[in-house]
This record gives sequence, structure tokens and C-alpha cells, in this order.
Amino acid sequence: MDLLKRAPRLRRGARLVELGCWPGGWLQELSELLGDDTTLVGVDLEPISELPGATFLELDFTEPLAEERIEVALGGPADAVLSDAAPKLTGIRDVDGAALEELYEAALAIASRVLKPDGFLIVKGFPGPEADLYRKKLRSRFARVSEVRPEGKRRSSNEFYWVATPDLKPARSRRKRSRRKGKS
Repeated sequence: MDLLKRAPRLRRGARLVELGCWPGGWLQELSELLGDDTTLVGVDLEPISELPGATFLELDFTEPLAEERIEVALGGPADAVLSDAAPKLTGIRDVDGAALEELYEAALAIASRVLKPDGFLIVKGFPGPEADLYRKKLRSRFARVSEVRPEGKRRSSNEFYWVATPDLKPARSRRKRSRRKGKS
């Protein structure tokens, strides 16, 4: 997974959740990479084949109770939230844009609830006004946000991934005050 090269290093025993996990390829790669003591939680509307060491939740992660179910399945704070989710496109720009925005917002809400302070978020994105707004939200919350186009993607695909790392930014007002105090 070349996306993980852009994120903080995951260690054996990590806790991860993948949103939009069907067909299960990322979960399998993560299981092999991180070993048996890793907690993996996959979430999707479509069922996946059973994967040893992974918990699968067949649910819509945009639903209100999804955050709580994911948190319980993780059994503790997550090191990473990965979202490879994409909406079923209708071809109607406003409808598709709203569906994308809903996925983006749900991924950020889940990350806000389950991530450790030094955890990271990877989210699939598509160009458009929804992406511009979401990028701003990510940048207000995470110290570093980069856009990555994985090497294995087709040239015709316009999808990319945001890699938001590694922790929450300190409040600007606190930084300004502490700098002023140091100058006195």
C-alpha cells in the first residue's frame, strides 16, 4: 500500500478501521503487514469474505449509530482511519456532490471520535467543489494534509487520496500568546 508510505508508521498491534472496505483487499494487506495482534475493523454496505483477524460491520457508516458501533468494535482508540468509499454515481452533479460530501463528513466525524491524538486519516477524494471544502476542513484539523495519486491507479481515473497526519493542530491563539510571553 503505497499510501501508507505517506503516513506515520503503523506498528504491530495497531488499531485501524477501513470505511468502504469492499472487496477487502486493503484489510488483507494490512493484516499481512501488521500481524495477528492488530485490530482491523472493516465497514461496508456490501459483505466481504471472512478475513481472519478482522471484524466486519455490514452497515452504512454515514448513519448516526455507525460511529458508536465502530468505536465498540475497535475496543480502543484507533491509530488510523482509512476511507476507500465512493458513492454510487447517478450522473446528476448535485446529487453526486451531496453523496460525496456525506461520505467525506462521515469519515471525518468517525476519525474525530475514534482516532488517537497522533492518529491519521486517509480518505478517497474526487475533484470538485466538495473536495475543496473538505480539504479546508482537513487542514483546519490536521497538521499536514497531502493529496496522493497511488501508483497503481489508471491514468483515466481522477480519484486521489488525502493523507491527513499526524495530530491535531494546537489552537492558534495559544501559540500566539506563548510567543508573546517569550518576547517580554
